[in-house]
Amino acid sequence: MIALGLVLIILGLIISSAHVLFTIGVIVLLVGLVLNFVPLGGSRRRVW
Repeated sequence: MIALGLVLIILGLIISSAHVLFTIGVIVLLVGLVLNFVPLGGSRRRVW
């Protein structure tokens, strides 16, 4: 998720007409970071 977000942000910056890609990339990156740091299912194990 984090890598996909970074790729979309980079594509959004390179292609000036694709501002939607940049916005989606930021959202995907934030969701990926939250899912990475918040334990799901009650487990305290983090997947790096």
